Amino acid sequence: MPAAIDRRGRGAAVEAAARDYLLQAGLRPFAANANYRCGEIDLVMLDDSGRDGTIVVFVEVRYRGDSRFGGGAASVDWRKQRKLVRAAQVFLLRNRRFADSPCRFDVVEADGDPAAPRLNWLRDAFRADDC
Repeated sequence: MPAAIDRRGRGAAVEAAARDYLLQAGLRPFAANANYRCGEIDLVMLDDSGRDGTIVVFVEVRYRGDSRFGGGAASVDWRKQRKLVRAAQVFLLRNRRFADSPCRFDVVEADGDPAAPRLNWLRDAFRADDC
């Protein structure tokens, strides 16, 4: 059981680092770990820099201790993308004020020390239409 606790703690630390990074980049936090039957969204952020108003940003945070098998973005395959899109649809149904807002899906890759990971932010990493 300690391995699960370590993994959960590592995930929380990396998500917190990603959240702080996105805050410094000008995004506003709205929700974290939005968990639904169809999937989970790590972070939901709001980006006010869009021409069309506030953009709802669904963020998947992926940590890899070893990049030999591909970075974090490589692990967000079409199955994971489909789960994220479904979870985003549920989120939007439950948060009607964003129903007509533009949305995007970002991925934050992390590697290295979980307490101070190296982060790579991939804006608009995939689109709902791709799924």
